[in-house]
Amino acid sequence: MRSRAKLLIALLFIFTARAAFAHEANPPPSFHELIRDWEFDPVVVVGLFLSAWLYLRGTRRLWKIVGVNAGIKRWEAACFWLGWFFTAVALVSPLHAWGEALFSAHMVQHEILMLLAAPLLVISRPLATYLHALPARWRRTVGRWSKIGIIATPFSAWFIHAAALWIWHYPPLFQATLTSDWIHAAQHASFFLSALVFWWALFYGRGRHSYGSGVLYIFTTGIHTGILGALLTLSSRVWYPAYQNTTAAWGLTPLEDQQLGGVVMWVPASLVYLAAGLVLFAAWIKNSGSTQGEKVYAG
Repeated sequence: MRSRAKLLIALLFIFTARAAFAHEANPPPSFHELIRDWEFDPVVVVGLFLSAWLYLRGTRRLWKIVGVNAGIKRWEAACFWLGWFFTAVALVSPLHAWGEALFSAHMVQHEILMLLAAPLLVISRPLATYLHALPARWRRTVGRWSKIGIIATPFSAWFIHAAALWIWHYPPLFQATLTSDWIHAAQHASFFLSALVFWWALFYGRGRHSYGSGVLYIFTTGIHTGILGALLTLSSRVWYPAYQNTTAAWGLTPLEDQQLGGVVMWVPASLVYLAAGLVLFAAWIKNSGSTQGEKVYAG
């Protein structure tokens, strides 16, 4: 018990010490300085290592009990580690500091979190693996709470994710992320968590019965994010003046940087949503066919 109390105190200390890792007042002006500017935020680093350790421990236990590729498939494990890698790239690599110098780099960071890391982690279904990493007496308690954890319907998940996207791109609020480490953390947390809930609700919220509505929610998400990207791209004025003194070192005007960021949100993101929508549509058609077959057989 004492060791656990010490661990909790240490984690609390790490969390409160996060303020010491505030954003730099002047973002790196050159690539050579940027490449050395890794973001070792203690909360992020501890979270990444803890999630990796739990998943590795849970995977080994599951495969020891039920055999390799049974409790968790190899491709699911690969999805987890790829999603974990993209999360680390977005939050720890120099891309994080680059996002303080260029709006377009900031957009790349957000898209990696929401469109690469989040769906890959959801597809890997890590919760059951995490449970097997815990002691048996903890597993039952956490398992009961996990059944309550995600209550979002596909519509509510869609709405929450859409609200997070549009609210955080409101210029005064977005610019505040460049001067406050806590606001920036809140932005990343809301983007990442809302994306996790969004993808979970579409893939697993109501099982196969959610595939049809999931197609609609994915395509409408692609449409409204595309509209936001188009507004950023086609605008003739700078939305975020905080970047006016940081883009010249990269050969861009603030407006060009904003337009490039808008294109990132508009085109590549739309392609990801299109691909995911087609995958869900194919699963929906396949499931509908099997359901009809079962009804005919039963009749």
